[in-house]
Amino acid sequence: MSASKYQGVILAAGHGSRMGPFGEEMPKPIVPICNKPLLAYQLEYMKSVGIDEVFIVIGHLGHRITQTLGDGSRFGLRIRYIEQQQRLGIAHAVGQLERHITRPFLLMLGDIFFEIPQLDRMMEEMEENAATAVLAVKEEADAEAVKRNFSVLLREDGTVRRVIEKPRHVTNMLKGCGLYLFDMPIFDAIRRTPRTAMRDEYELTDSIQILIDYELAVRIAAVVEWDVNITYTRDLIDCCMHQLRKLNRMSLTGDDCDLARGTELTDTVLGDRVVVRKPARLERCVVLSDVVLDDGRAHTDTVITKHTQLRGLTGLFEENSNATS
Repeated sequence: MSASKYQGVILAAGHGSRMGPFGEEMPKPIVPICNKPLLAYQLEYMKSVGIDEVFIVIGHLGHRITQTLGDGSRFGLRIRYIEQQQRLGIAHAVGQLERHITRPFLLMLGDIFFEIPQLDRMMEEMEENAATAVLAVKEEADAEAVKRNFSVLLREDGTVRRVIEKPRHVTNMLKGCGLYLFDMPIFDAIRRTPRTAMRDEYELTDSIQILIDYELAVRIAAVVEWDVNITYTRDLIDCCMHQLRKLNRMSLTGDDCDLARGTELTDTVLGDRVVVRKPARLERCVVLSDVVLDDGRAHTDTVITKHTQLRGLTGLFEENSNATS
């Protein structure tokens, strides 16, 4: 597979309104997962399969994303940023990229943390079966996870028969995961995609169904081992805890931190330049960079920023009067 055979696309224009004040401070695609931006993981995966050019669609706080990721050179690829003027659904966002895309492309939703060590199987599936699209899927144990995403129904030959966006009634547990490999006909399908009555958007699953109805081969690749859509602050905590386990660590401390003697960290990630002035106990916490914590309290299941403390299991937040910049 040559380095220029595929392009990459990441949709990173979401607002993050369900993350409370945290969503106003930081766009979801660059939330720190063990002190590394979420999109950095996605870019590294794209680089691993030979992609050297990635288009990132930005919107809310897009300048924070461009500042964080730069031109892509530190990831060994080129990043080009496209600003989304209207939020009319995933299919609409992808359609805006048609003039930039010249070959098959890997699409990732920028607010999902993926564990996909065998991502190259998607390319193999497309090339070996002359597929127009390959959908990353995962066999779920929880029907609610399928309801939050889309279900995939197969024919006997392994091709996709139907995709159902956010099904109310789950008939199988094969979940589509917000990771796709498309060839150029997807743009023809997007132009034929109607605006939905329920959400008043252009759904990508409707575009995929159009490919299927036109008898173009849509296949699956079960490459997703673990995935979390970063929707609430507890999702950020869960992802950090998952990565800590992979690193075989109980805690992670960023650069230039200054912790009071007696501070206890359990399942906790501290960003860079964090100062804890009074001994504190932090369990299952994520503390962002440059926070100064001087309350001496115990914190559990909490994301702490310079301005707020968001309790991840309840969704409640409070002004961080005991942390200063």
